Amino acid sequence: MSTIRPLVPLLVTAGILIGGNGLQGTYIALRGSAEGFSPSTIGLIGAGYSIGFAVGCLYVTRILRSIGHIRTFAAMAAIAACCCILMPLIIAPAFWTLMRFVIGICVASLFAVVESWINAKVTNANRARTLSVYRLVDLSSVTVAQYLIPTFGVEGPIVFSLIAITMALSLVPISVADRSSPTPPEAINYDIRAVWRISPLSVVGVIAVGLSMAAFRNIGPIYAQDIGMDVTEIATFMSAGIIGGVVLQYPLGIFSDRLDRRQVIIWATIGTILTGGYLSFFAGTDETANIIGIFIYGAFAMPLYSLCSAHGNDYAKPGEHALVSAGLLFFWSIGATIGPLLASLLLQFIGPQVFFVYTSFIFAGFLFYTLVRMRTRPAIPPAERPGRFRALLRTSAYFNRLAGAPSDDRRDQRQDDPTNGPRR
Repeated sequence: MSTIRPLVPLLVTAGILIGGNGLQGTYIALRGSAEGFSPSTIGLIGAGYSIGFAVGCLYVTRILRSIGHIRTFAAMAAIAACCCILMPLIIAPAFWTLMRFVIGICVASLFAVVESWINAKVTNANRARTLSVYRLVDLSSVTVAQYLIPTFGVEGPIVFSLIAITMALSLVPISVADRSSPTPPEAINYDIRAVWRISPLSVVGVIAVGLSMAAFRNIGPIYAQDIGMDVTEIATFMSAGIIGGVVLQYPLGIFSDRLDRRQVIIWATIGTILTGGYLSFFAGTDETANIIGIFIYGAFAMPLYSLCSAHGNDYAKPGEHALVSAGLLFFWSIGATIGPLLASLLLQFIGPQVFFVYTSFIFAGFLFYTLVRMRTRPAIPPAERPGRFRALLRTSAYFNRLAGAPSDDRRDQRQDDPTNGPRR
């Protein structure tokens, strides 16, 4: 721990942000339902956040280069906190959608600031430890945050106030304990056509993950409520899906480093489809069956983003890895915008049993496309791949640099540096 002590303020800030942001998705779905919003309206509010997140990803680097890390962070944290306080004062779907759009911009910017800052301070000696602690912070903060809802209840302004407090409180660690002023990062290139050229399968895969998993995060609480779960059970249901995503992340990653990654992607996709079928047709309204089912579902579905990203990086040329990371995050946000809307409409007009039929249908289409791509393009032998599997968070494009192997990061920086001459 002594090697990452200088990074502790940033990691604490990240934990506060992750917890508050993880609380928002579940709570706003339940609060919207309590206010009489239809599932499709709740889906629209969730889509507003995803659109804002995409906008934030596109413009945060310009803001960072204009006013620096701490001013960007302070401004975005203040705006997000104000939006959270305003939401219980004006209970209207259009206003909530607007607020979630603004919060999406702010959250994308906040994570980009924190992870860019961590990247500026991390060293090769403490990179792996920092990443491990970051993932632990992510898992624990999101899980604990879910149980604030049954503790304080769905009604009233308390939980909204708690979310606003997390946004404001995240300023304290880096303001008090971190006096560094990192150099603003280079602009991130969002060349989505180039990313499609590098790996169409990765693009389709992250869109499929966005269509399905963003629907789970935004509409999953409504599904759980519709099958009869109370607030505490809903918190457990959502936490089980998140925790399950950690179980197979590294085992699947290790296998993908040794085999054709697309084979592992197929295994994970089939597991997701089968588990979705179990939740749709066999789990029924049984609490235990649904919690076990969503745990297994998360174990197969959550690693798919990282597996698709690793596959895309296998085909990236030197200097293109940051491009792939940014592009896939943008494509994921497109799926995350559409997914809650589609799922909520199906839930509203057909019922909760269709929710995981929808996700299984999405992944079945992705499975078919993966099989087609395997016949179209040969695999890169493991010995010739530029890097290994990396478990990624969909927080900002800078997280991929934090998770990247040090040698890969140095190579990408050299290739992007104009003083090093033309790319080879």
